[in-house]
Amino acid sequence: MRVLRMCACAAACLGCLMLTVPARASDHPVVKTDKGKVRGKLSADGQVRIFLGIPYAAPPVGDLRWQPPQAAAKWQGVRDATNWGDRCIQTHPFEDMVYRDPGQSEDCLNLNVWAPAKHKGKLPVMVWIYGGGFTAGATSEARQDGVHLAHKGVIVVSMNYRLGIFGFYASPELAAESPEQAAGNYGLMDQTAALRWVRKNIAKFGGNPKKVTIFGESAGSLSVAAQMASPLAQGLFVRAIGESGGIFTRPRDEFQPLAEREKTDPAFAREVLGTSDLTQLRAMSWQDILAKLQAHKGRAPFWPDIDGWFLPEDEAQIYAEGKQAHVPLLAGWNRDEPAALVADYPTPVTPESFQAEAQQEFGPRAAEFLKLFPANSPAEARRSAIDFAGAKFITYSTWTWLQAQLKTGDAPVYHYHFMRPSPESTYHPAGSGAFHSDEIEYVFGTLDSRPGAHWQPADYALSEQMQTYWTNFAKTGNPNGAGLPNWPQYDAADGFETMNLDATSEAKPAAHEARWEFLKRVWEGKGTE
Repeated sequence: MRVLRMCACAAACLGCLMLTVPARASDHPVVKTDKGKVRGKLSADGQVRIFLGIPYAAPPVGDLRWQPPQAAAKWQGVRDATNWGDRCIQTHPFEDMVYRDPGQSEDCLNLNVWAPAKHKGKLPVMVWIYGGGFTAGATSEARQDGVHLAHKGVIVVSMNYRLGIFGFYASPELAAESPEQAAGNYGLMDQTAALRWVRKNIAKFGGNPKKVTIFGESAGSLSVAAQMASPLAQGLFVRAIGESGGIFTRPRDEFQPLAEREKTDPAFAREVLGTSDLTQLRAMSWQDILAKLQAHKGRAPFWPDIDGWFLPEDEAQIYAEGKQAHVPLLAGWNRDEPAALVADYPTPVTPESFQAEAQQEFGPRAAEFLKLFPANSPAEARRSAIDFAGAKFITYSTWTWLQAQLKTGDAPVYHYHFMRPSPESTYHPAGSGAFHSDEIEYVFGTLDSRPGAHWQPADYALSEQMQTYWTNFAKTGNPNGAGLPNWPQYDAADGFETMNLDATSEAKPAAHEARWEFLKRVWEGKGTE
């Protein structure tokens, strides 16, 4: 009996010891946030603490559907933060978006934190905003995993935000119930709410709330520009990085005034959802709304708008008046943005076909255009076609954002041109070049997450270089550092030097400023006369 009692006592003590194990930082780190404690996990190498699916706002359901994000509820005990939270509802995710979360729901306002396990506190913070045309995207994509950047001595945060009709629907009823008479932009306000969460909580993870960089790609880059323009986000970040996307969306003026959206959005709701009555729309299940949207063949018109509150006036005017955030900006684009060139040019591009397009688009100015986008041979015509499609798609808007910040931003500006063509992979055929979104895996150090890609040593070297540039910028507001090719500021005095990111990266004077100046003259209201 005595032996049994001793064994029982020893087992009880062993049980006590086992109970203490999960609380050790070396296994399952616990951090106290303003809403309660969260328990995370460590990366495979034990060097990064990972916290997933932390609520930063209340679930936007019921009467909170189409409302600015509200405060998350507090919880008791320790909340598990080792699994992804649900992603936000989206109608047509892009083929190459491979998610690791449980699924989609309206209860999706959650964020993730990657923090170095060994730190002295007050680390720079990088807050990522994913792209997807404001209709798709989620933080759980493997290519956007923050673990590798965290190895560079920064804390990485990413958030899910509302998309499509759930994030950007506007109507007179919504404006009437708003104290600011505003409607739409709920997805952008979600991003701002996540930045406020960072301001309140990131110090507990070892971060410096006064050294936050926001960065994003495509719609995420547009979001960065919008956060810079919004008075609601002022003071929540001190640097900004935009990858392929600017808020100045000409020649397509996507950010429409609220007055226009108050007409078009309810009309769309009546046609597709069967009603524009706000009470009835809020009573519909998200599954029913999603099914009707997916059955609709036309384009759903839900993007940010000039709502008079988040964006008090036209975005170009905000920058022109110098009312945007005066923070260092690093922004650029990829060489071959419109990878699906066949979608823009269903027949092979020839000098004759491109010259005919120029004549149709620019009329009397076609000759001037063709000097800047030459088409004297099939290869030259195809290159110019790619460049012009990219300008209409994303590069011109990014250039105008850089120029606007140069004029009134009172802070350094850096420009890059991502040049390296990627290898064939599962979702991208051979010959896609340096396509739209191609740089994401390089920035995050996640090349191995791309299915079917056969990378070269030069790709891994470029990824390491870009991770260092991006994190240096987050640390100091300057991408330069030891062992890196010098990256000059982008300004007229130095010939608008651009960092060309490739197997051998180097800064050169921007090659095509005259192109953008020509398009600006034509697209900024002067027509083709």
